[in-house]
Amino acid sequence: MHDTPPSVPDFTQWPSFPFEGDLRVKQLDDPVPVEPPRKGEGLRECTACNAPDDAYIWVGERWRVRAMDRPTGLPMVLILESRTHLDLGDLPNLLAAELGVMTVRLERAIRSLDGVARVHVNRWGDGSAHLHMWFLARPYGRLQLRGTFLSLWDSILPPISEAQWRENLALVAAWLAEFGGRPLAEPPRIQWQAPSSLLAQSAAADAAAAAAEAVSVIEAAEEIPEPANDADAATDDGTGTDGGTGTDDGTDTGTVPGTTGDPATGTNGTTDPTTESASASAPALADTAGPGSRTDTAAAAGVPLISNPSTSEDAPPAR
Repeated sequence: MHDTPPSVPDFTQWPSFPFEGDLRVKQLDDPVPVEPPRKGEGLRECTACNAPDDAYIWVGERWRVRAMDRPTGLPMVLILESRTHLDLGDLPNLLAAELGVMTVRLERAIRSLDGVARVHVNRWGDGSAHLHMWFLARPYGRLQLRGTFLSLWDSILPPISEAQWRENLALVAAWLAEFGGRPLAEPPRIQWQAPSSLLAQSAAADAAAAAAEAVSVIEAAEEIPEPANDADAATDDGTGTDGGTGTDDGTDTGTVPGTTGDPATGTNGTTDPTTESASASAPALADTAGPGSRTDTAAAAGVPLISNPSTSEDAPPAR
């Protein structure tokens, strides 16, 4: 007798579920004896470690923030990465505490943008062994986008305008720079033209955006990659070359608009990869706790303490 497929779960009837019509549940594949290595594991190259600072919208001593390579359906999609090649469960206590401060600051920065109601913070980690946290902005008033399917809606909604996207990136980078680090995203420059030319240019941009192929967050990040067979795993040359959209598993999504550097290694760029050294970035998250606040543990670990995550410190910077 054939196995009876399970019934469709109740969440397919939720208003937030993006699809309708007849659905059926896939048969579950047999488990594999050994899981394939992620990027940054074994002989596979880590794209995040090799990406230059120019591929990010903001960089600090121990953290960097990356954007997608083009506008998507949500007002903002950003990725927070550690400079050091560590996964979430491998962070030492001081970096783990600093991750909490960075998460709060980045969430507040994105939530301060016009038209943003909530910020979803996600961590999957099936594509890369390098820590990367996803921040997805849910548009204000779009109640159907609430909940767990926001990353799917990102590929269904029409992309926002590139000018608005660039401006949002610059605002978030400037917010983070108020507490340290170096902003690399710049707002779009005004092109002074006759009104008729502006209208024609706007119409052409809207048509190009509508014709662009939509790629969801999960697809672009390869957070759930196709399982590799044993032969592919045995002959992996460690290059970590991406297919399909040409983007990384969440740690390398291309160039940042407004920067003067070349695209990040792993997409379409040709810039030589940089190391994890933080010497090129300005000091981030300066210690403001005052003299004598550093503990012996912090000194022994060699990691500077984070700034005091007080309410007054993380208040929105004056515009």
